[in-house]
Amino acid sequence: MKDGYLKVAAITPDTRVADTVYNTERICEKIRECSRAGAKVMVFPELCITGYSCGDLFLQDLLLDKAKEGLLQIAEETKNTDAIVFAGLPVCCRGKLYNAAAAVCRGEILGLVPKTHLPNYNEFYELRHFTRGMEDTVEVEIGDGLVPIGTKQLFTCETMPELVIAVEICEDLWSPNPPGMAHALSGATLIVNLSASDEATGKDIYRRDLVCGQSARLLCGYVYASAGNGESTQDVVYSAHNLIAENGILLAESARFKNETVYTEIDFKKLVEERRRNTTFELWEDADSYEATAFWLKAEPVELTRFIDPAPFVPKKQEERKKRCDEILAIQSMGLMNRLTHTNCKCAVVGISGGLDSTLALIVTVQAFDAAGLPRDGIKAVTMPGFGTTGRTYTNAVKMIKCLGASFLEIPIRDSVSLHFKEIGQDISCHDVTYENAQARERTQILMDIANKEGGMVIGTGDMSELALGWATYNGDHMSMYGVNASVPKTLVRHLVRYYADTCDDADLKEILLDVLDTPVSPELLPPTEGQISQKTEDLVGPYELHDFFMYYMLRFGFSPKKVYRLACLAFAGVYGEGAVLKWLKNYYRRFFAQQFKRSCVPDGPKVGTVALSPRGDLRMPSDACVRIWMDELEKE
Repeated sequence: MKDGYLKVAAITPDTRVADTVYNTERICEKIRECSRAGAKVMVFPELCITGYSCGDLFLQDLLLDKAKEGLLQIAEETKNTDAIVFAGLPVCCRGKLYNAAAAVCRGEILGLVPKTHLPNYNEFYELRHFTRGMEDTVEVEIGDGLVPIGTKQLFTCETMPELVIAVEICEDLWSPNPPGMAHALSGATLIVNLSASDEATGKDIYRRDLVCGQSARLLCGYVYASAGNGESTQDVVYSAHNLIAENGILLAESARFKNETVYTEIDFKKLVEERRRNTTFELWEDADSYEATAFWLKAEPVELTRFIDPAPFVPKKQEERKKRCDEILAIQSMGLMNRLTHTNCKCAVVGISGGLDSTLALIVTVQAFDAAGLPRDGIKAVTMPGFGTTGRTYTNAVKMIKCLGASFLEIPIRDSVSLHFKEIGQDISCHDVTYENAQARERTQILMDIANKEGGMVIGTGDMSELALGWATYNGDHMSMYGVNASVPKTLVRHLVRYYADTCDDADLKEILLDVLDTPVSPELLPPTEGQISQKTEDLVGPYELHDFFMYYMLRFGFSPKKVYRLACLAFAGVYGEGAVLKWLKNYYRRFFAQQFKRSCVPDGPKVGTVALSPRGDLRMPSDACVRIWMDELEKE
């Protein structure tokens, strides 16, 4: 349960129709197997104790009695099992038969939840046997005790308050008004679905979308366990399509037709934090009508087996990545186009260094001008060689500007900065922060003055990762009239430039862009060494892939430093040692808090993702906030 994680399982046992003895034995075997694997929530299919496809055999008293016996045997099996188990069976109550899910923990049957929506169309005829579940909780006799039964039930974990479980059964999810909506708005953070969904061509895609969509809409975890091989194939086939999702993300999925068990860990703290920040997620006014039954699990660490993406801003699949890149470039360019047309501006001024960020800014500006129907020569692309400029970046900048059809301007800054040093008494051989920042501010002044002269606007090139770290000169390269890259993290900048290179028709331009991608990230403010870049940003502030990871989990989910550290160590295992991760994480927090004053006055820029740093949009953080408690937690690591 460390950091809010809990291991869950969706299970399809082997089944024989109407053989409750065999089915119960297989369920108990799976409980033992899942317990060894560390699962704390185990979900079995709909009517798994009898089999879903019993038809009119559900009207046989013997089958119903034996189903109860099977449930009692399952409860006995759980006496020494540290887990809550959900299994399906037919239950008779007050003269009616219900398709129900039983919740069992440590030998006790906690409750029975009947199915709300009974399909009676096409191949389904559940109304022939079953009655719609009652909302008011009543009691039914099972063995020597009375067990609550009703649709409005929650199962709450005493040792993990974030874990509150509710039940849907198969068609409940497919209906226009799923009961899970009321469950979640009454506090449920995990919905388990016991299902017997038969297979048809393409149905798996729809089923997957339903599970992911429900978990996203309700900001919850969703465990879907479906019937499989062993059910009757008289008219249909069951594929054992098991799914586990968390807030719209599919975490685990079984291969169909193989009766598999799938496991993963759901982050319940993250779900609670998401609900806390989402002001439209409001508890249902009738939440008090739910019956809450407590259960107890051991509070112990959970080994994480779920995939931790080291690049959370960048889609893993190539097709998704291409689509994302195309979408982001469209957002950036449309944002700039609107600003240009609103101000009736026909000129844009961009400082081009030959690095990644200014390359992306120029690409976006070109697309904006094309969309606005403006000639590209209205883009004043300015290269300003300084003390640290290398031949490689200068050549790439010049060639790129010409390939894209922008107007080329070259204004060296060495002489003007040298004069400035003389005026303020700065020793030109002292390569300190004044030496570096004076060059950045001189470049910004040039760009602003050209914009005034031409009636244009300066397009900012700095990216979101630099803003997070404060790796920008105040009133220098951190200032512009519109920052097109302000919400794009460094790890994504690289992919956007590569995408443009791969999709452009100009072979010469592609070659230049690929060389830009191959160039070390550097502000080029210190003199080169033997003609090569001497100042590499990531040697100074740390790897951007780490910082982007830290930024994502800190800002998107509000994770604590120790949780971010744990996830980073797992995500970058074999790439960075734990010591290196801790070093750069401390550096990230120090810089993030100390540099907020730069973010408090950043120019407008388009938001492109779920994480952004604009003081007007996503991050309302005081410039004088203290980092102490965050650093104290990291010191304990």
